[in-house]
Amino acid sequence: MSGINNRKQTKRQVGASYVTTIISIMLVLFTLGFLGLILLQARSLSRYIKENIGFEIVIKKGVKDADIFRLQKILDARNYVKSTEFITKDEAAARLKKTLGNDFISFLGEENNPLLPSLEVRFNADWASSDSLKIIEKNVLKNSIVKEVYYHKSLVDVINKNISRIGFILLAISLILIVISVALINNTIRLAVFAKRHTIKSMQLVGATNAFIRRPFVQRAVLHGALSALLALLLLSGVTTLLKENIPELQMLEDRFTMLMLYLSVFLSGIAISAVSTWLAVTRYLKTGSDKLYG
Repeated sequence: MSGINNRKQTKRQVGASYVTTIISIMLVLFTLGFLGLILLQARSLSRYIKENIGFEIVIKKGVKDADIFRLQKILDARNYVKSTEFITKDEAAARLKKTLGNDFISFLGEENNPLLPSLEVRFNADWASSDSLKIIEKNVLKNSIVKEVYYHKSLVDVINKNISRIGFILLAISLILIVISVALINNTIRLAVFAKRHTIKSMQLVGATNAFIRRPFVQRAVLHGALSALLALLLLSGVTTLLKENIPELQMLEDRFTMLMLYLSVFLSGIAISAVSTWLAVTRYLKTGSDKLYG
């Protein structure tokens, strides 16, 4: 009777250790996935900010619209240009009125509008640097209809410098958390395998090969890793949905392909880390002598 009770108790302990392992791995994978999500959003935000850095190309007085459209077409064909927008004199006046809060044009008269037409140019993120913008500015100024090119030179440097600094900090934090996460998963699995150390040694004593002993442990680890990863991804999806509902701007930064790659990476990482850690833990007890199992 006591033997049956002991077996039941052992089964409960093993079952509890499996649940604890799955939950522990799930939480670690969720942390890694959420960190990956932050990195992806930071990267998307960086591109979004850079692609909103641009020129205002002021056109000379008296230039025909056809000549401005011709310049706009030339710019649109450049690989470094993301978009262009033609701003007429009237549109420029309307924007200035909205900014200042009063209509100075009605005071001067429509025919005396001193504002000039312009082209607003936005660049692809890879070209949004001071050196690249200087070269582009120089080339644009060669066009005979261009009066001047205006953009915040100091702001470009500040934005790029801060983006680089934030990226470096996030990368450093990511590496530290990855090391900690792998160590936590490894220790959790080692504790789970520790509860089965006597079974491992018994199988070894009756002549089972090391590969035969490892196989069921590794297979179970793959299953636990996959289950943990799926639970972590469900939790991550819930948090992501909640964030997008409260911060709608995040939706425009979302890239479905990169999100798919993130989810796939978390899933495969859960399986790989769990399987490798289990393989190493079982191997350790295979090499441990019977007299040291209680040590």
